[in-house]
Amino acid sequence: MFKELNFFGMEVLLHHQSPWCLKLKLVERRSSSCGLKHYTARKHQVLYITSISSRGSSRIFNKTCSRPKNFYPREVSGAITTLQGLKVARPKAVEESCSGYVIGGEKDLQDIAKGGGAISKVLIPPLPDESNGEGDALTTSCFWEWKPKFNVHYEKSGCENVNAPPVLFLPGFGVGSFHYEKQLKDLGRDFRVWAVDFLGQGMSLPTEDPAPLSKQEGLSESTETWGFGDKTESWANELVYSVDLWKDQVHFFIEEVIGEPVYIVGNSLGGYVALYFAALNPELVKGVTLLNATPFWGFLPNPTKSPFLARLFPWAGTFPLPANVRKLTELVWQKISDPRSVADVLKQVYADHSINVDKVFSRILETTEHPAAAAALASIMFAPAGKLSFRQSLLRCRENNVPICLMYGKEDPWVKPVWGHQIKLQVANAPYYEISPAGHCPHDEVPEVVNYLLRGWIKNLELQGSVTLPLLDDVEAIDDDLTKDVEFVREGSKKQVQVRYFGSKFSLWNQLRSVIKTRLVNLAIKPQ
Repeated sequence: MFKELNFFGMEVLLHHQSPWCLKLKLVERRSSSCGLKHYTARKHQVLYITSISSRGSSRIFNKTCSRPKNFYPREVSGAITTLQGLKVARPKAVEESCSGYVIGGEKDLQDIAKGGGAISKVLIPPLPDESNGEGDALTTSCFWEWKPKFNVHYEKSGCENVNAPPVLFLPGFGVGSFHYEKQLKDLGRDFRVWAVDFLGQGMSLPTEDPAPLSKQEGLSESTETWGFGDKTESWANELVYSVDLWKDQVHFFIEEVIGEPVYIVGNSLGGYVALYFAALNPELVKGVTLLNATPFWGFLPNPTKSPFLARLFPWAGTFPLPANVRKLTELVWQKISDPRSVADVLKQVYADHSINVDKVFSRILETTEHPAAAAALASIMFAPAGKLSFRQSLLRCRENNVPICLMYGKEDPWVKPVWGHQIKLQVANAPYYEISPAGHCPHDEVPEVVNYLLRGWIKNLELQGSVTLPLLDDVEAIDDDLTKDVEFVREGSKKQVQVRYFGSKFSLWNQLRSVIKTRLVNLAIKPQ
C-alpha cells in the first residue's frame, strides 16, 4: 500500500510494507492571478528506494511520470523521522519558482531509510532571505486620523495582491505593529497585510498633551510628562485607553482603511481584542487566529454591564489623572520603563534565548520615552473591562460560526497551555496547534512555523475545506491528535520545534492519557 505525501519542493510516496519504497519528486509552484500559489502538473523525476530492511542498504531507480499537484505541501510521516543533508532548491517561495528541499545524495537517501520512531518530521520553507535573491514584501508605515487628535499608526504590505485575502494583525500589550515585522515581510508576499498600533501604545500615542500641567504644577524643565495636569483638553474629555476603545478602533479601521471583512490575528492583548471585536461584529470577520491570547483584561467593572458596581469606582482611566494615581504612576513607571526591567520581561516571554530581540527591545524603549506613555499606562491599568468577557466573546463567536484557529507557545510563563486547552474545549472544531519550544510571542520566536500554519489555515477556509489543514495528512485526520517535528532553516542553520495538533475529539482526559502513554513509551525504549 502506497501513501502519497508532499512538502515544499518534494513529494513522497511511502510503501507501508517491507521492503518499502520512497518516491521523491520536485514540483513547480507558480503565482496565480490573485497572488496565491498552487502546484501545476509537470514531468518530474521519481526516485524509488527499495530497502531490504530498516537497516539494510538502498537501491535507487529512476522513473519519469506526470500528475497534478495540490496547493499545499503534505508532510512526511510514517517511518521517516530524519532527513539528513537537506539543501534549499531555488527557494523563491513567493515569486514564481520552485521552492522546496532536495536530498543531497545517495548517502542521504540511505539515512532516510534508516530512520525510525513515532514522530514524523515536516520540512517547511524559511523566511525570505535577501542574500539568496528572495525579496521581502515591501512594508509601508502609515498614519490614519480616526478622530481629531486620534492618529493611528499602522504598517501594511502586499497591496499589489489585489485579489488576495486581507489579514489584520493586532499587537500585545506594550508593543506595536513592529512586533509583526516577520509577518508583514513574509505573508505580504501572498496576502494583503496590515498591523496596527493600539491607541495609547506604540506609535499611536497622542501628539498633544491631553491634560497639560500648569506652570505652578510643572516639573523641572528637564522633565516633560504629559497627562499629569488638572484640566483635560476638550478632545480628550472622554478618552480612556480601554478594550472598548480598541474594539471601536479596529471596527473603523476595517471599514475605512481596509474596506472589507478580514482575517484577524491577535497576540496576547491583541487576541483578546480580536475575539471581542469578532463577537460583536461577525459580519466583518472571516476568521480569528489567537496567538497566546490573554483570557482577561480590565479589572474595574464595565459601567454598561454593571452600572451599580461601576459607581463604586469614581475614576476609571479618564483624564485628568487623580493626584494619588499620578504619584503611584510615577513610582511604577520608573521601574517598568527601566531598560533592565524591559530586558527581564523579554527574557521571560521568549523560551528560546538565542532569539535576537534587540530590535523589539529598542522599539519598546522608544515608546517609553514618549511624554504621554506614563499617563497612557495609568489609563490602561484603570480602564474598565469590556462589555463581554473572554468566554462570552468565545461563545458568541461559536454561535455566529466565526472560524477560530489557536496557535499557542507551550512554554509561555503567562498564558499557560491550560488556557488554550479551555478554549479548545469550548470550540471543538477550532484547530489548535501547540508549539514547543515557544513562549508568549510565537509569531516572533518561530515566525516560520506560525506563518506556515496561517497560510495553510487561511487557504483551507478560502477553499472551503477542499485542502487539508496544515500538518494533516488527509481531511479525515481533522478529528485526531498528532505530533510532528517541524524543521526549517534560519540563517544557514537547521532549527526544529515540535508542534502538537489537537483535533475535534480533544478532551482533557485524552490529553492526560496521551501524556501517560508517552512517558511509558519513553521508559520502555530507554537504554538499559
